[in-house]
This record gives sequence, structure tokens and C-alpha cells, in this order.
Amino acid sequence: MRKRILIVAGYFVVIFLPACRQQTSPEALNKFYENKLPEWNGKLTQVIIQDIFSPAVCSRIYAYTNIAAYEALRSQYNYPSYAGRLHDLTTLPAPAQGKQYCYPVSSIIAFTTVAQKMVFSGGLVVTMEKDFLKQLDSLNVNKALLDSSIAYGRQVGNHILAWAAQDGYLQRNSMTAYIVTKEAGRYQPTPPNYIDAIETNWKTLRLFVLDSAAQFRPPPPTKYDTTKGSAFYKEAYQVYEGVKNSKQGDSATAWYWDDNPNTSVTNGHVTFFQQKNSPPGHWIFIACSVAEKEKFNPMKTASLISTTAIAIADGFISCWEAKYMYNYIRPETFINNYIDKDWLPLIQTPSFPEYPSAHSVASSSASTILTKMVGENYAFTDSNEVPFGRPTRNFKSFYDAADQASISRFYGGIHFINAIEKGKVEGRSVGNFIFSKLK
Repeated sequence: MRKRILIVAGYFVVIFLPACRQQTSPEALNKFYENKLPEWNGKLTQVIIQDIFSPAVCSRIYAYTNIAAYEALRSQYNYPSYAGRLHDLTTLPAPAQGKQYCYPVSSIIAFTTVAQKMVFSGGLVVTMEKDFLKQLDSLNVNKALLDSSIAYGRQVGNHILAWAAQDGYLQRNSMTAYIVTKEAGRYQPTPPNYIDAIETNWKTLRLFVLDSAAQFRPPPPTKYDTTKGSAFYKEAYQVYEGVKNSKQGDSATAWYWDDNPNTSVTNGHVTFFQQKNSPPGHWIFIACSVAEKEKFNPMKTASLISTTAIAIADGFISCWEAKYMYNYIRPETFINNYIDKDWLPLIQTPSFPEYPSAHSVASSSASTILTKMVGENYAFTDSNEVPFGRPTRNFKSFYDAADQASISRFYGGIHFINAIEKGKVEGRSVGNFIFSKLK
């Protein structure tokens, strides 16, 4: 307490005044907020789940938000910018000379600035950001330091938003949509909702690193042939028998990696929907979990998450190019028409062509980045599914997890083995190429 003594009419009057709160130093503030990015990715995932985005759209959201977070933080650690290394990303705003910054705060503000414009429920992100700023205020941060940190994060975020606005996302739905035909072997909408094929023009989006969407296009799928004993018929029958004679462990694996953001469930005449994490969200969760467990410094954390997100995003564009190039039939359609009309896959068939497997591409691209940046035989525990009522799973490596995610689509009855194997090759090629360009 500080004492002020006044002499009033010959008396000593002692007035006790609260001392000014000691302001938080920039160093202490950096320490307090130094590794919040995994937490904010978790917050973003909750908003994404609520907003029910397709997996492809999810991949775009995670990429831009985490690139923004990286760019607002890198000046503190002298890391290289993504400008000039990601297609069309120009030089970003630099911190002003002579000003102090808390770069971890700038990083979060850049992240939220982008996030609130990329989700439907942007108001939720705004509210989260306001709560964050209230927390900062409670720490009695120097106003000039706080203002400069917020302003810099906002500048970086707005620069990323302007860049994102030119990637073709808004124009994709004005292009020619996929037209369903009766041509044999082509994709047809599947039960239970027979929804039109989604994101038919995702291949037109600007890539982050790849030279073209077709750069790692897999070879054509097995030739469609309804003849019993043909290579295609054998592949289809393999899926049919795999589900019909499913082992408990196989079905559990199918459900663990389902990652369908919006599964419809019909009970009698009532249909309701279940929201879950997406494939991109699952792998971002894994990257965040590793960064937290290993106590990576903030810059290594931001680099790991953003590079993983970029690989997933380019993986989806690459995969979607092949999917709509080949427009390949789903197992469910063929099996119901030629093997067993009452057969059902274990999990719901997604509303887009079969070949190649998107789970395989995305998981393999993400696991390749994580392997390159963390380690070849890094054992870890995945708890992504715990909020959805499933236990944790242990993996011997990132590739081990990716292989399980890939084969889960066969166990679920929604992919032929060939689509899984070719998808893994495509995904690893994407991941290796991106790492070689960004390392």
C-alpha cells in the first residue's frame, strides 16, 4: 500500500490508497501465452464441428488460420516467411521498428482474425477472442504493448484473408457441377440420403505448394467389369465379404476413423444427424497433441501445425482432382446391383466418387510431414475420439496411424483396397514434395 499523509486542522490524517498494480512485463506475457496455438486449434475445431463443413473445406480453414498464426509469430524467432514459398503469398506486414510486441498474442489474434471470416459461426470466434482480451486485461498488460501486439496480429490476419480471397473458393460453386450419368462404372449418389456429389470443383482451388492438382494423380482404377471372376468383381466381393464377416476389431477401427462431419441416422421415420470431427481435424489434433507432449517451443509448434495443415489441404485438392477425373463407382452401388441388394456398408458412404481414398491421401500426407518433423518411429497415444465415446488408441508411428486410418475405409465397406493403396502412395508423394519445398 502507498500512504499519503495530510495535515488537516492540526491533525495527522493517514489515507490508505491502493498501490498501482505492477504491470506485466513483455517477457512474462510471452511466457504466459507462449504455446496457446494447440488450444486455439481445439477451439476452432469445436466451431467447425458445429458448422458442419465438408472435409475439404475443413482442410482449407486449418491451413489459412495456422499460416496466419505462424507468420505473426516468426519475427520473434527469426524463422523464414511462407511468402514466396506458397503460391501468390506476397510479403507480409513487418513489425514496426522501435515498438515492443508480445508475438504469441499477435499470433493468436492473427489466427482468430482469419478464423472468424472462414466459419459460419464467426460470432463464436469473436466471443472467444473477446474473452482472450479480457484475460489479457486482467493481467494488467502495458496498454502500448497490448495495442501494438493486437494491431500487428490483425495486420497479418487481414493480409492472409486477402490472399485467401483469391484462391477460387468463392468461385467454385458457380462452375459446372458434376452431372450424374448412367454410364456403367461411374459414381452414383448412395443411400440413405442420395445427396448430390459434393465439392465437384475443389480441384480448381489454388494450391499452396504443389505445382498442379494432377501432379501426383494415381493411375486409373481397376477396369469396371460385372463379370464374375473379373479383377473388379473380385475387388467388390472382397469388400462385401469383409463387412459381412467383419471382426469386432475391424469394425471398431472403421468407427474410430470414420471422421464423418455429419452422419445421418434413421430410426423408423425419424432421421437425425451426428456431428463429429473431420479427417483434417483429427490429424491437426494429433499434431497439436505431439507439440504439447514434447513441449515444443511456440515457433516449432506453429511450424509443425501449419506445415501439416498445408499438406492436408494440398492433399485434398490433389485427391479431389483424381476423384472427379475418374468418377469411379462406390462399392455400395455395385454390390447392391450385382451381389446382394440388401447389403449395407458398416459406415455411411460419403457423397463423392470412390477413387482414390481421401482418408488415405490426407492421412498419408499428414503422417509424412509429422514423420519428417518429429521422428520416424515416434510412438504416441491418440485421444481424438474420447469426446465421441471411444477409447484412446496407441500407435507405433505416424505411418502406423495413417495405415490404420486408410484400411478403416475398407473395414467400413466404402472403399476398394486399390483406392486405399493408391491413395497412400499419392498422399506420401504430396507430403514428401511439400516438406522438400518448405523445410
